[in-house]
Amino acid sequence: MKFVAVLMGSESDWPVMQKCTEVLGRLSVGFEVRVTSAHRTPAATADYVADAVARGCAVFICGAGMAAHLAGAVAAHTVRPVIGVPINSGPLQGFDALLATVQMPGGIPVATVAVGGAGARNAAYLAAQMLALGDSALQAALAADREANRQKVQAQNERVQTQL
Repeated sequence: MKFVAVLMGSESDWPVMQKCTEVLGRLSVGFEVRVTSAHRTPAATADYVADAVARGCAVFICGAGMAAHLAGAVAAHTVRPVIGVPINSGPLQGFDALLATVQMPGGIPVATVAVGGAGARNAAYLAAQMLALGDSALQAALAADREANRQKVQAQNERVQTQL
């Protein structure tokens, strides 16, 4: 069974990465969550990636702050898609994490989304879109979610128009 692995460098990243798992859950995309570090547990990270691929992981989503090397370390060990979520932490509030995540050498890509919660949600949507290439039910769920968002914005506009 295909699933998405949601990884984070430390437990402090969970409030942001939980936004990712909320979207995956709403779309009925299977996932598992792990805390693993590119620097503190590099062998365990590599072992997890190999094991997850063997069990059917289709996409990895990695959230990390500051040095933010987790997504790159994961990408070095798999040819499955890796999506990096820069966490808004540290003195630079995620700008350093954004640069660390997006600056990958040629041949080891990491798709990088926005810093923080919006990025975590978009990482889930991007992973779901990748999986939906071969899953018409997931395509329909994504289309329904997009339509619900459209209706929400339209309702907001109508409320504002009545206030003029």
